[in-house]
Amino acid sequence: MASKPFSKSFFAFYRFVRQRLGNAPGQHHRRQSTNGIPTYPEIIEGCPLASQDDDQLQNKVLILDIEGGLLRSQSLFPYFILVAIEAGGFLRGLILLCLYPLLYCLTQELQSRVMVMVCFLGLREEKVTRVARATLPKHFLEDIGREGLEAVRGFKRVVGFSRMIPRVMVEDFLKEYIGLEMVVGREVKMVRGCYVGLMEMEGERRLGLDKLEGTEMVGFGSSSSYFSHNHHQLFTSCKEVYLVTPEQKKQWSTLPRDQYLRPLIFHDGRLAFRPTPQATLAMFMWLPLAVPLTVLRTLVFVNLPYSISLPIGSASGVTTRVINSPISATGNANHGAFPQPNPQGRLYVCNHRTLLDPVYISVMLNKKVSAVTYSVSLVSELLSPIQTIRLTRNRNEDRRRMEHSLQKADLVICPEGTTCRESYLLRFSPLFVELVDEVYPVALVNWSNMFYGTSTGRSKYMDHFYYFMNPHPAYVVEFMDRMPTYVAINGRRCESYEVANMVQGEIGRVLGFEPTKLTRKDKYRILAGNEGVVDTKQ
Repeated sequence: MASKPFSKSFFAFYRFVRQRLGNAPGQHHRRQSTNGIPTYPEIIEGCPLASQDDDQLQNKVLILDIEGGLLRSQSLFPYFILVAIEAGGFLRGLILLCLYPLLYCLTQELQSRVMVMVCFLGLREEKVTRVARATLPKHFLEDIGREGLEAVRGFKRVVGFSRMIPRVMVEDFLKEYIGLEMVVGREVKMVRGCYVGLMEMEGERRLGLDKLEGTEMVGFGSSSSYFSHNHHQLFTSCKEVYLVTPEQKKQWSTLPRDQYLRPLIFHDGRLAFRPTPQATLAMFMWLPLAVPLTVLRTLVFVNLPYSISLPIGSASGVTTRVINSPISATGNANHGAFPQPNPQGRLYVCNHRTLLDPVYISVMLNKKVSAVTYSVSLVSELLSPIQTIRLTRNRNEDRRRMEHSLQKADLVICPEGTTCRESYLLRFSPLFVELVDEVYPVALVNWSNMFYGTSTGRSKYMDHFYYFMNPHPAYVVEFMDRMPTYVAINGRRCESYEVANMVQGEIGRVLGFEPTKLTRKDKYRILAGNEGVVDTKQ
């Protein structure tokens, strides 16, 4: 009889040890030794993983803890607030921000569940997927630790798992930009294509590790998350688990852009800053002032002469700088920079940053010009202070329309056909080369410290409003020397696309941007999953 209390105590202690080691019955997979006895991974702190020989790592599979072994920040709030605002709107983001003091008092597991409920409840799957594909990768890349990525690079096969971030938020980023073979994460439950805001329990995950059978696995994560939580069941399948200490992780440096495994050329979303709780609070405090200020700036640029609107815009915080201005200090044409105009109008060719590019060129020229548009909303055309000419994507018809416009006035064209936020230039369409004997390249660069003035979504008609909502939006316009469209090399006349590449390369050289062969269709297929045609009736 005395053995029964002892047996109960022994088995209670045994269950406690199994739970602390993350091997609760029915939930975790333990490695089996040759004699069939379950074994546990060897824990190695200090992150010596990056110093191992690459040849030793090629035949192993790395099990990567995303939050603990890749990202520098311990806070997941910025990623959830991005989903809340970009997919659900500013009101949903404000609700999440108001809950932040409560979240600060909860455990990380409860924090994640509350944020999932607020961010996902009622959203359709395609909205969240779009944010995960087009917006979150930029912010994840800016949070990657260089030391963490160096530990990953030595492995040919990497499986990532996320303990607190739902799989739908991280999978596209990890596969496209880090090159992970598989991503394991918690799912958010849906009903008829809409999220209900409930995240699955730890034991409900579907691992799908059939492809990893028979391979030696090595784990990599953070010691703080490993010992403070029930570590992930994938770690119990590893022979060794390397852990980085909190002190080491605090010393991790930001991953430089030139070390990205895949360059970040396209991204979407309105927020131009990392939305920490403090920065998000500052944004919501600025919004009541930003809305009337945006209306004022828009009315000034649309209705007043340039000589008046430019000083008023500067007084309201809009910074504009011109380099090699074709206008002299007296307001007359600077014929030293540009000779007398031909009877035909001049063709200004510029890179594309926002819808305001032609407007800023017109302001710097101190005269009205025309601009061609590919696919902009009716609202943008109505508010434009300059004439816009809509192209049809029919080469002959587009050429006729641009030639007709050049007979009346100067014309501004953005051969990229769409905007690019990063320091890259998309392929220049060569049609402009066939219109005139010489073109006037213009290099543009702008800065937005709070909101991006570009979008691939249905709110494109709000692009210029968002740009003017920034506290201090800035534009730099640099007029370059004219370039002939007739170019001969070794007695052979260059094709129109070759001349277009030369113009692209010259603008890229001035700006320090990298020319690419990517097109408008590439951008919209990556970010929006469509051809980039906007409904003009919106």
